[in-house]
Amino acid sequence: MIETERLILREYTLQDFDAIYEILSDSETMQHYPKPFDEERTIKWIEWNIHNYKEYGFGLWAVVLKETDKLIGDCGITIQNIDGELLPEIGFHIHKKYWRRGFGSEAARAVRDWAFQNTKYDCLYSYMKYTNIASYSTAIANGMKKEKEYPDEKNGTSYVYAIKRAEWEKLK
Repeated sequence: MIETERLILREYTLQDFDAIYEILSDSETMQHYPKPFDEERTIKWIEWNIHNYKEYGFGLWAVVLKETDKLIGDCGITIQNIDGELLPEIGFHIHKKYWRRGFGSEAARAVRDWAFQNTKYDCLYSYMKYTNIASYSTAIANGMKKEKEYPDEKNGTSYVYAIKRAEWEKLK
């Protein structure tokens, strides 16, 4: 479990289905994905993360608002194919009712710190569809710099942001 000033990040359980389905099935929230998730895809999403906890010791964690104990999204690290390389990626989804309040940045910053403190990765990445201004703004807010952009089948063009351990050390 990771705790910030306003959030708790904890492992998913299948009991989180309703809350995360509300987020992942929303067309506005998922506008930078090929399509919103259906019920089956959402269950697979939770199960994939539970598998990642066992395999890697991390995954996307449920983001819970301390004040209300409500699940408002997810954030964590997954191993992603980024332009042909399997790399540790910080990703997140926040319920649109909670956008523009800094929850995504707060969660991503906590995940970044956790990863550098608890893994041997020398660099962490975030990648996103070139149109996803909120995601790359969050990456920049967390000390990441644009490393490259590349054409990809899923996004048309993807941007890759990264922060090296040495850069993170200077932020502390």
